[in-house]
Amino acid sequence: MSQEPLELSLELHPRSRFDAIDMRARVTALHGDILKFFDRSLYCSFHTTAGYLEQGLVSRLSKRRQDVSGYLDPFRAVFPEGAGYRHDELDERKDLSDDQRQVEPRNADSHLAFMAAGLRPCVTYLNRRHTPVPFVDLDGVNGDRPRLRKTSVVAYNSEVEVWRTRVGVPVSVHSVDSVNLRDPNLGLYDIAIAAIRRAGVSKGRVRIELAPGERQAGITVNEYETLLMRHDLREVLSDPLRFMAEKGRHALKHPRAIPRKTRDYAAYDAVVALNKLVEALGLSESWIERMVGRLMAFPAENFFRMKRSVSLLVSDRETPGLPTVVEGTYQSPILVQWHRSPSKVRHLDLSLTRFA
Repeated sequence: MSQEPLELSLELHPRSRFDAIDMRARVTALHGDILKFFDRSLYCSFHTTAGYLEQGLVSRLSKRRQDVSGYLDPFRAVFPEGAGYRHDELDERKDLSDDQRQVEPRNADSHLAFMAAGLRPCVTYLNRRHTPVPFVDLDGVNGDRPRLRKTSVVAYNSEVEVWRTRVGVPVSVHSVDSVNLRDPNLGLYDIAIAAIRRAGVSKGRVRIELAPGERQAGITVNEYETLLMRHDLREVLSDPLRFMAEKGRHALKHPRAIPRKTRDYAAYDAVVALNKLVEALGLSESWIERMVGRLMAFPAENFFRMKRSVSLLVSDRETPGLPTVVEGTYQSPILVQWHRSPSKVRHLDLSLTRFA
């Protein structure tokens, strides 16, 4: 007799602004070794500054006896806290009420590090008893208060694809651009939810993937806030060291007045940060030289570990018998391009799988 998929919902309170919590250990502490009855688990975060790393990367870090912080440190160095991000100019944020401005965290650095480091909202792990599953939080404290974080774990044994289609998404003529795939005007969610209801998938996932042949673009999940996406992200894709230079300990009071010098200092700090990444991943020394050269020339596809696909949880947990895509309030899948598409269209493959 086959085992039905099991969904667990957990709440977390990070211990500091940056924290990594082993979710496999947390599940065991709360529910015993229940995951041993299943082959795989889908771990899902419902936040835009906290998520998961893929199992292959975590295993590689473990073999090198490196912790998750050693991997994240270079990205946090490139995006230091309080480095003049437009997203953090709360008075300019039209999406916020006066009350929200009083409590909204200034966390653009965490959003950018999340995207650059390849953190994901949903990842699949093989259920191995001693394999950690780090829930990585880049903005776990607001002021002196830990933030409440929510995550789900769906344990299952197999998955079967039940639906697939290809859609075209219009993009602008700008080389650097981002598109909110949750925008109702695109209709992607209407298409996916209709497929979910037709197939009757109560536990599964929707996968959004760049079609074969699409290049110089990636897909992430984050907050689609105008200042973050249209200003901060665009500046990073054009000059990845801009915020490091703004905040770096070597920079003078007005770094933009001497861009060459501050850029040199930022480059030095970037080399230090990237060397830590090389050590963590066990890469060759020559790699760092190539990385820095490419970083200075064109950063997006070389420094950003943005993926070609994202997965979104499908569940009927809120309303049994009425499955839908489950996301956090501010989460949106986002298509990012760093080179214009000649056809002004990017093609995406949407697929739906059922857990069993």
